[in-house]
Amino acid sequence: MIEIENVSHHHGHQQVLHDINLTIPKGGVTALVGPNGAGKSTLLSLMARLQTLQSGRIRFDGLDVSRTRGEALARKLAILRQDTQLGSRVSVRDLVGFGRFPHCRGRMGADDHAAVDQALAAFQLEGLKERFLDQLSGGQRQRAMVAMSFAQAADYLLLDEPLNNLDMSFARGLMHQLRTLADEHGRTIIVVIHEINYASAHADRIIGLRDGRLVAQGTPPEIMEADTLKAIFGAELRVQEVEGKRMALHYA
Repeated sequence: MIEIENVSHHHGHQQVLHDINLTIPKGGVTALVGPNGAGKSTLLSLMARLQTLQSGRIRFDGLDVSRTRGEALARKLAILRQDTQLGSRVSVRDLVGFGRFPHCRGRMGADDHAAVDQALAAFQLEGLKERFLDQLSGGQRQRAMVAMSFAQAADYLLLDEPLNNLDMSFARGLMHQLRTLADEHGRTIIVVIHEINYASAHADRIIGLRDGRLVAQGTPPEIMEADTLKAIFGAELRVQEVEGKRMALHYA
């Protein structure tokens, strides 16, 4: 379980988050949604201790992120940032192996190699494992990055806009794979996502932020209501049910 209590944050004079209080249960997929500047990525980075917590508390299964040693925290949660930079001449297998560092400190053993093999298989990367990153398509590279996080074997996987720059086919495939990680591997996935319909189709819970404030939280059917979506995004959106899922018709 993730407990977020009275978290506020500012950059200089700009208030980015305002007194956020959330409890996210363990298991499943939780989507953080909202317009640009809502504070989604800032909240995720505070959860992952990529930024210093200025006020409030964040705990993962009782572990306070501000007080827990980095080694222990890395075994509890994995983070995939938007701006992850790696050398282009790194192979897919080596990239995925980086996820094992919290466990082996660079000296991989049999268990670590097995975890890498499992991650490569889970993301259909076996045939690409010897390729370098600059030889991959955008979708393949993104799958490899998520596979690295999966290989870390942390209970919680935090993903900051993993669908960016992916076409429809790759984005849909990645969301299906995240769903599988939650359902078959017991991971708890928190994903920042712009496309509300992907959240509706694949998430168990949706959390809506706007202007740094918590606006709404609930299941997809609870969030996918015209009034609720307007409160989050500030726009009039038609909602229609398609094969049992509520979809926002935001292109019309």
